[in-house]
Amino acid sequence: MRVKHTAARKSTTNGPRSKAQKSPRSLQSPQSPSSSSKRKSLRNTDATPQKKKAYRRKPGTVALWEIRKFQKSFKPLIPAAPFIRTVREITHQFAPYVGRWQAEALMALQEAAENFIVRLFEDGMLCAIHAKRVTLMKKDLELARRIGGRERGW
Repeated sequence: MRVKHTAARKSTTNGPRSKAQKSPRSLQSPQSPSSSSKRKSLRNTDATPQKKKAYRRKPGTVALWEIRKFQKSFKPLIPAAPFIRTVREITHQFAPYVGRWQAEALMALQEAAENFIVRLFEDGMLCAIHAKRVTLMKKDLELARRIGGRERGW
């Protein structure tokens, strides 16, 4: 039976000591009891307190928790400011004379865009599962767009 061995750790983290630092304790000057107690107290204050190790959940548990959380929520997933900026840039490319948007129109456009993206990802995930994979790939999204008739929706 083979046994895997891990590498042994070095006891010192500092590099090799110089000859001046290797003097034996008997040659050093005797210390007063107060200085040794100061040294002990300094060691205690320098040591960082032991932090409790964070609880690690099983793989996939957090993903399922986030899916449920986002399915329950009603707030938009795409941040509003970057979305509005993108809409204005695209609008300016096609119609430079259109400069104003109603707030309700931008909200409706954002909701429709999010709905489109979510449905596309759902269909893509079904394609990935059908291919016996759990990882969503570009080809799954392309197939979902072709099957769903959303290939040339722009």
